[in-house]
Amino acid sequence: MNRRFIRVAGYVVLGVVLAGASWGIRRAAEKRWAGEVRANNAVMAANAAVPPDTHLESIVGSGTNWSELLQDMGFSNATVYEITQAAQKVFNLRRLRAGNKVLAVRAPNGEPRLVNYRIDPEHELWVTREKEGFHAEVRETPGTVRVVTVAGDVEGSLFDSVIAAGERPDLALRLAEIFAWDMDFNTDTQPGDKFRLVLEKKEFKNGAEPAYGKIMAAEYDNRGHVYQAVLFHDRQGSPAYYSADGKSLQKAFLRSPLRFAARVSSHFSLHRMHPILKIARPHLGTDYAAPVGTPVQSIANGRVTFSGRKGGGGIIVQISHDRGYESFYMHLSRALVRSGQRVEQGQRIGLVGATGLATGPHLDFRLRQHGKFVDFERLKMPPAYPVDKSDWAEFAAARDHWMVQLAAGPEHNAAASKPANEPGGSI
Repeated sequence: MNRRFIRVAGYVVLGVVLAGASWGIRRAAEKRWAGEVRANNAVMAANAAVPPDTHLESIVGSGTNWSELLQDMGFSNATVYEITQAAQKVFNLRRLRAGNKVLAVRAPNGEPRLVNYRIDPEHELWVTREKEGFHAEVRETPGTVRVVTVAGDVEGSLFDSVIAAGERPDLALRLAEIFAWDMDFNTDTQPGDKFRLVLEKKEFKNGAEPAYGKIMAAEYDNRGHVYQAVLFHDRQGSPAYYSADGKSLQKAFLRSPLRFAARVSSHFSLHRMHPILKIARPHLGTDYAAPVGTPVQSIANGRVTFSGRKGGGGIIVQISHDRGYESFYMHLSRALVRSGQRVEQGQRIGLVGATGLATGPHLDFRLRQHGKFVDFERLKMPPAYPVDKSDWAEFAAARDHWMVQLAAGPEHNAAASKPANEPGGSI
């Protein structure tokens, strides 16, 4: 009896001890949980008390400068100066483009964490705050490069036709530049002409407009006369375009002193009634009607022998070239080169105007060889060197590859794409 009582009493004591221990553990856990909750609430309260960063955006306006943009975002003059000093080490801030965006992140204390400016579709300027000050760099915009085919029919201008094909008008300029030695796109295009291009196209993850890279091959059908071009390299290793039979598309002279969209208002003539003087006299050049400010390009490499105002020609640029040729660009609103300066083929040398004896804005372009003026519109352009014989096999392989894709058309544009940061993927 006593033993049974003792055993039962022991069980009771053990139960009480275990219950007490369990209650203690539970109580400690409750206290620890309550402490964690209080600590978490304190952190949340502290975070709630700190205002978030402010994201700012501004659009570059016409004539707006970099400092004004940052000051309008609320940054102090001292901070703007520091950011500007860092940025101008890697980018010319005078080259801001109207319509481009400037983004900034401002900390709660009013200081900037970063400033971003989109230079062009492929490049961005980043200025970030670091311990020692501000750091600036130009970064390539991430994207994917695809090789695509673009095709269309010409109805109206080539500009409008390229837009109708779903592309930007600057692609029309690129096409015109390729065939500039064989065609004058101011006068030679006709409704019903056809064009095709195989080119690199870089698409961006941020939704920005795609950027055009190299045009690998191109074709333009001008009233049944088909011009073709394949990108290869010349004897010096520089990129150059060749016809399918290996002849260089580059000639001694460009076919026009204006890149695009100008009509010939007056041709070369030995007997023309002068519109102002009202007398018959020779017109020893070609007049191109174009708006004031239209860029004028040098038709060939050369040296500027005169740049300034001269009589009825108004503001004139005169350039000396090889083989005894001289070119004249008259009635300019502004000359962009100086006497003695070397210029390259296609370089901008002035802007269309109406200075001197001119009834309206136009370019009077003249060409003289060995002292005698010649009709530029009827001049046969001497070609440059063809593909070198030692490079023929490489050229033929490139030509055949791109011509196949050119013939395939835009419906085969689902070809493999490649990131721009991979080998062969850069534009």
